[in-house]
Amino acid sequence: MSRAAFLLLLTLPVAALSQSLPESFTTGPAIADHGPVAPQPDDAFNLVPGETYRILFDVASGSADTHVLNRRLESVARFVNLHARAGIDPEDLQIEVVTHGGTLFDVLSREAYRERFGVEHPNADLLEALMEAGVTIYLCGQSASARGVSAEELAPGVKLAHSAMTVLVRRQSEGWALLP
Repeated sequence: MSRAAFLLLLTLPVAALSQSLPESFTTGPAIADHGPVAPQPDDAFNLVPGETYRILFDVASGSADTHVLNRRLESVARFVNLHARAGIDPEDLQIEVVTHGGTLFDVLSREAYRERFGVEHPNADLLEALMEAGVTIYLCGQSASARGVSAEELAPGVKLAHSAMTVLVRRQSEGWALLP
């Protein structure tokens, strides 16, 4: 198992916690309003400073039509923040997210989401923050086609892929670490 995958396994229980985390969990420094993490000792197992890591998050579950923050997308922000706090330069993290299935509507633009559901988009600010931090986000074209979502409805910066499977196969063949 790669170091990045091991670290994700350690952080997944945090994603399952309720929204009320202990006060020791705070956001930043890389993503100011998302991705709360708790401080760890300086000698805690970490990524190696100065190395470049290419990480692909496979995000297939989410809020669909429940109008809540997608915890898997929030985990991507957590990953960025926890490593930035631990001395890993965010420039050394090449992070991509491929969304499909239940995350289809979570990557719509604010306008498209409001038009479809009549409520504000709960993930819009998170999407913007992730992309501002250098995270690339793809939507599975097959999921989009199956649910009648056009490329014009996607949040600014979200890219359409032929399929999630295509992104997963290609990036893994290029040596990216997969975080399911």
